[in-house]
Amino acid sequence: MKEQEVRFTGSVPASYDRLMVPLIFRPYAEELARRARALRPGRILETAAGTGAVTRALHEALPDAEIVATDLNQPMLDVNTAHIRSERVRFVEADAQQLPFDDESFDLVVCQFGSMFFPDKVRGHSEARRVLVDGGRYLLAIWDAIERNPLTAVTQQTLVDLFPDNPPLFMREGPFGYSDTARIEQDLHDAGFDTVEIETVELRSRCPSAHDAATALCYGTPMGTELDEREPGSLERVFPMVEQALRQFEGPGGIDAPMSAHLVTVTK
Repeated sequence: MKEQEVRFTGSVPASYDRLMVPLIFRPYAEELARRARALRPGRILETAAGTGAVTRALHEALPDAEIVATDLNQPMLDVNTAHIRSERVRFVEADAQQLPFDDESFDLVVCQFGSMFFPDKVRGHSEARRVLVDGGRYLLAIWDAIERNPLTAVTQQTLVDLFPDNPPLFMREGPFGYSDTARIEQDLHDAGFDTVEIETVELRSRCPSAHDAATALCYGTPMGTELDEREPGSLERVFPMVEQALRQFEGPGGIDAPMSAHLVTVTK
């Protein structure tokens, strides 16, 4: 079974990169790159690389490292490719659950906010372990519970209130559906890893306005596609309500809200 790719299509990849990356992804990408730099890897594999928030951060932090950025979704990878022109970075369309690389070929595997979408999470983690050298590290960022990520939680609740009989639940069941640390740890052990360290890290989500945040969440994620599949024009009707709900996080300097994710360090 492949990663959930179908909804990251059309205008979503470009909007995701332009809107969602600065809102929620870049802060964790920079933190993962900081941790990766301390490990001094020579060869890095990134799985579920998307539009390249982590790819760019890794390349800036480790300019001499060889980076292979992979994603199952070619439109997302196309956006990533457009950002980086370096002989040290290459891009490969690949399923994280069936990697086209030899055993023990990377010092570090990095996956930011991608493992939540693996239908077979143990298999995805097992593949990361297979391609790691002995002593290699696997760094992951996985969203904490949606309740600890209020911008998304408020957006999700707005949709539940508007569609009580059959609410769109992409946010809750997709990106925030793998927040249980006990499950994450068990899956990694089942994949063959012994040493698993999980740290829950709170960072800040910032942007100029509630309008910008609502635009990111509605048009930069598959949520908008999910809405329009239900009823054409639903997104335009929902947007002002999401914007109004997010105004509670808006101050003189714009939106400033907490967000929380688990940063996982695994050693082979």
